[in-house]
Order: sequence, then C-alpha cells, then structure tokens
Amino acid sequence: MESSRRRLPFYVLGHKNPDTDAICSAIGHAALLRATGEPEALAARCGETPPRTAWVLAQAEIPEPPLVTDVRASAGMICERDLVQVLPNDTFISAYRKMLASGVRCVPVIDAGGKVHGMLRYLDLLELLVPGDTDGIQVRTVSVALEKIAATLQAESVGAALPQGDDEEELVLLVGASSQATVERRLKSAAREGNVNRYLVICGDRPVVQHYAIESGARALLVTGGNGVEPQLRDLARKRGVVVLLAAQDTASASTLVRCSRTVRHVMETKFVSVPANEPVSRLRKSLASLDQDLFPVHDPISKATIGVISKSDLIDPPRTRIALVDHNEYAQAVTGVEEAEIVEVVDHHRLAGDLVSREPIRFLNEPVGSTSTLVARKFLHRMLEPDRGTALCLCAGIISDTLCLTSPTTTDLDHEMLGWLSKIAHINPVQFKEEFFAVGSLLATGSVEAILNADRKEFDDEGVRITIAQVEELGLQAFEPRRAELEEGLRQLVKANGYEIAVLAVTDIAEHHSLVLAAGDPRMVAGLPFARLDESLYDAPGVVSRKKQIFPAVCQAIRQAL
Repeated sequence: MESSRRRLPFYVLGHKNPDTDAICSAIGHAALLRATGEPEALAARCGETPPRTAWVLAQAEIPEPPLVTDVRASAGMICERDLVQVLPNDTFISAYRKMLASGVRCVPVIDAGGKVHGMLRYLDLLELLVPGDTDGIQVRTVSVALEKIAATLQAESVGAALPQGDDEEELVLLVGASSQATVERRLKSAAREGNVNRYLVICGDRPVVQHYAIESGARALLVTGGNGVEPQLRDLARKRGVVVLLAAQDTASASTLVRCSRTVRHVMETKFVSVPANEPVSRLRKSLASLDQDLFPVHDPISKATIGVISKSDLIDPPRTRIALVDHNEYAQAVTGVEEAEIVEVVDHHRLAGDLVSREPIRFLNEPVGSTSTLVARKFLHRMLEPDRGTALCLCAGIISDTLCLTSPTTTDLDHEMLGWLSKIAHINPVQFKEEFFAVGSLLATGSVEAILNADRKEFDDEGVRITIAQVEELGLQAFEPRRAELEEGLRQLVKANGYEIAVLAVTDIAEHHSLVLAAGDPRMVAGLPFARLDESLYDAPGVVSRKKQIFPAVCQAIRQAL
C-alpha cells in the first residue's frame, strides 16, 4: 500500500522577532529555491510582521508569509492518514479480509462518526473463533446477529422473517450430524430446559432433522451444501417463527463461518492511548515506549476526530521538517524546535555563534555585507535568474532597512551593486522608497511596550553571558522620553523572565544617525557600556546605528570588563 503520510514542509525562515530583512530575504530565497529545483520551499516567519514590513508586502503585492512557531515533526505530520479501519459491528471475516488485504496486524475500531472505540489486533480475532471456555454448552454458544450470519454465508432466508440490524443473540450451535434420534433427544431436552428457542441447528440434506428443528421451535435452521427445504417445512417454519437459511457451504465450513459472523466489538481492546496531532514526535518517543500498544490513533486536538495512526516503528527515525535559515545562524534566535529539524542551508551576514550542527553537509553562506537580502540577490544573479518585481521589491526593502539606504557602517560595495540592480527590476527610487518606508508608523508613538521590545530583538551568548538587544528605528527621538520609564521596566522584566545578564534597547534616529541606548541587568555590565552616559541606565550614542557592527561589540566589551 502506498503511504499517504504528508510530506513534511520545507520552510525558509528568518529569526524570531523578525525585522524587514529577515522576512524579505526569506521571501526572496524561497522564490530562488523554487526556481532552482525546490518547488515546495515556502517562506515563513516565526514572529509578528512589523508594520513597516507589512507596508513593503503590500507594495510588493505579496501575501504575508505564514506564521510558524514550532518546526518539530508532530504526530499529525508523520501519521498514516489512509486509515485501514473497521466498524464496531464489522464481523470477524470482514475485519480479517481488510487486515489481510492491507498487510496490517492492528487496526482502529472507529464508528461512523469518527470516534475510536478500540484497537483490534490479529490475535484478538482468534478469540472470536476459539472460545476461552471449552466446558459444556459455553463452547457451543456464540453471540451473533442472524442477519450477520446470513450476510457472511450469503445465505437465502426462506422461513420466518430474518431479523434486520446488528442486534445480537446468544445462540447455541447444534450440528445435526449425529443420528436422527440423538438430534431429536437433544432438542427435546432443550425444550424441557426452556432454551430451545436459542438453538441454531446446522445440517445438510436431512429432511427429518430439519423437521425436528422446526417442530421443536429452534431459533434458526441453517441448511448447508446448497440443499433446500420442502415447501411444507418452510410453511411450518413461518408458523413456528423459525428462521431458515440456505447456504452453499458444507456443514463444517458453515459452522466455522457462523463464528466468523461475530462482531469485533467483543474482542477489541478498549483501553488504549490516542495521541493529539500536534504532539511533537520527540515527546511521543519517550511517552509511548513503555506502553503495551503498537498502533496509536492520532486525533485532531480540537475536534477530536481521528485523522490517522502512528506506530512505534514510525518513531525510530522519523522524517524531519526541512529548513533554510536566513539572517541568523544561532539556535537562540531560531524558531522553536530547530534542533529537531533538518537544516539544509544557511544564508546570513552575522557572526558565527558555533551552536548550529547538522547530520549532513549543508550549504552555508556567511559574508560581511549589510543585508542578507544582498546575498540572496547575488544568488539570483549568479544563476542568471531575475526575480519578479514583487520579490525584487522585497529584497530592495531588506537592503534599504538594514543599511539605512546604504548609509550604515555595515554597507559594502556589494550592497550598492545589488540594490542598484534590484531597484531597476522593482521600478523604485531607493531614496524615495527609504523615506516612505521609514515614515510608516512610529512604534514609540503607537506600539505597546511588548511590541517595541520585540519588534526587532535578538538573543546572543558571549563568554557564557546571555544578552538580548532590541532596536527600534525612528524618524527623530522625541517620542522616546515619554515612554522611557515603562520601556526600562520592560527591559527589567525581560532580564528577570529570561535570565539575561544584560538587556539593551537601542532607539535609532535613522535620519540623524543617532541612537539612545537604554540598558538593564547586571549593574557592572550596564556601567561598562562605552557610550556617553546620561544617567544610570541611559546612554547617548551619536553615529551609532548598527546593532551588528556597533552596539553588539560595545555590549561584549562591557561584559569582558565586568567579568
């Protein structure tokens, strides 16, 4: 059977708390991958889209990338969705045939509404054929619906009306293979005991035995071997309320198939574990290992509907979500679950952190340029490909935002070259675009403290010290002072909640190339920041605009002095 497991996604993702370059370089790189043999590559984001980036996407007429907050493979991603399943009222024979045809040894028992009632294993089916109690009448008693017997044997009903539906009866099997006298004696004994109306008599071409069964008021008569019943006996059966079934099978086969007509609900395992579709595989591997259950239904966590099944063997070496990282290369800045994903490529322009590992060799591009979008653009150019206008506009925005339209100290000749090439494709004037871009919404004026601190915030680790640096770019710094107190308290809460030694917010005037640097955390580290100190936690930093090239090195210097 061809597997119906869904193919795991291939995401192109920037860092948490993404800025314009992170989102736009992801859009550009995903487009490049699709054009060069990776049709499933999808740009995504692992944080909220900043207002300025949303404006860029609107100008480019490109939909906002989907939000992906966890890339761990889940039960829903790797489960088998083409379910081999049986109904609670399916018979042994129908369940057995399904399992045999599909090559499976365990199936979920699911009703018409999608609810799982139990799990059915091959070995469980044996209980329908071989009773646990082999003493006395119990070995000959089966709980079965007459309609199920008729359906299994494809038998014709010629006596009293055959009950329709799945209502089961406790029937005592009596194979009329003994002498006529013995069969008569047993039926009369059952009549005296008051349970002859539970008897199912099975015989072939034996009119006398057929008459005894009908005359005594047995529940049913099963005539085997393709034999018939005389018209007068049929009439008598109708009067006595005896169901008469005519089957083509011989007596031995028919007797076995009667047991095969029993329903699986009698033997299914009703104590079972079902797992939600959003449960990460890494957790399941631990939680399911010790359970005496091999197959697990997977359900939608909201609707509770069963969507597939997962086996223990699926957890040994499960598939992983494929990821291309852009604009970062550190796990601390990456989407949740990145350690369990398959990283296939990294495109970045920041320092190497050293904690990224892979099972196989990967493509890794890291260069000291002003923007990751610059590197993505050059990849297009090297392959003699040209992005469409919308993608080109996004890449322009990535370069303009990260280099402050080529005025940041991180700007290189390659940034100049790529922005010149892309702006022609996008039909924009970079200077005019920069003015419109930075004029979009002031976070300091309208955003919450959480939005301001998380709009463009990155985490770092230096000398074992945990750092976070947020940056907000504004046209002017006049909106900072009214919000200074609550922003400082927000930084303190970040330190407390996340265990940072130092947290920094840089508010940058992109027109004047001037920043105010607000810090919280270890007093020695805060005091060591190499900027003009205005008070205990605020610094003036004229000419400082780059987190990568100016602010982060300054924080690292303060840390080393404090250690």
